[in-house]
Amino acid sequence: MGQCVTKCKNPTSSLGSKSGDKESGSKSHKKAGSAGSSGGHKEELSGPCSKATNELSNGTKALEVTVETPIIPAVMGDLRKEDCHDRDGLSMLRIEELFLCYKDDLEDAILEDGMERFCNDLCVDPAEFRVLVLAWKFQAATMCKFTRKEFVEGCKAIQADSLKGICSRFSCMLLEAQGEENFKDLYRFTFQFGLDAEEGQRSLQRDIAIALWRLVFTQDTPMILEHWLDFLAENPSGIRGISRDTWNMFLNFTQAIGPDLSNYSEDEAWPSLFDTFVEWELERRKREEQALMAKEEEKEGMCTETECSPSTDRIETEGSRGSQTWGGPLTGNKWYL
Repeated sequence: MGQCVTKCKNPTSSLGSKSGDKESGSKSHKKAGSAGSSGGHKEELSGPCSKATNELSNGTKALEVTVETPIIPAVMGDLRKEDCHDRDGLSMLRIEELFLCYKDDLEDAILEDGMERFCNDLCVDPAEFRVLVLAWKFQAATMCKFTRKEFVEGCKAIQADSLKGICSRFSCMLLEAQGEENFKDLYRFTFQFGLDAEEGQRSLQRDIAIALWRLVFTQDTPMILEHWLDFLAENPSGIRGISRDTWNMFLNFTQAIGPDLSNYSEDEAWPSLFDTFVEWELERRKREEQALMAKEEEKEGMCTETECSPSTDRIETEGSRGSQTWGGPLTGNKWYL
């Protein structure tokens, strides 16, 4: 895919800092007293301390040692976010910073412009299969949009906290999408991904459905797919939208029905649109066969006597040449038994 060379700059000078100042260094001092002295000079300390005092039997204080206890701030503040990693070693700060690189100014999400820059920095086309797989791993609810939660949880799911890390995961994600159950999940996700959630859509627009069908089958294209898409494109008036049931059942159709459609039965619980398609496709094939036969017949008819049989002059010339050959030089050279 090539190396991604665009790097993201930290949009903020600091997303976390250590709080709490350490006080000045502690001091140790000794204070001696003499026997019989009525008072002693006391030295005030800058912080709490503990005293270890040994008193002699005669009442005289021996060496008094004061040891200052290190002062620990009551509140140290949160650790820097850059030091916060999940159990797999991902940096949560780097993921947050990466999200902020592409975040919209007004909404806490990556929208269309940010998605385009994000894809450019990943060295991928926004309309290619890898981006669909990435959206699937991020469990994005809407096309051309990543919320903060989707982005952060998605990066954690694919174990990447940088552009380079995401790029390096594409090959694994593509391989994962080839698994039967994973592809079924990706396929069903794609339908929901194509809906406009804000408008409350329940079915895909025909043109969007055609584009998404072609996209989701990038790695393993059924033989019947292009004919199915041609059928949808040629019947715009009768097909306004694709329901979830039709979308899901088409995957079953590609797996259960052979390319010749011989084992398709209208008695089974297929959507009515499939009945119309099979009828349309069989008729198309019939017309195609008839056109091929007509072309062959036309080709044979064009082989007229003038073009396909030798002319009289040519026969006479070849006959004369044959007489000279067989009666002359070949006889003289004894090319006969």
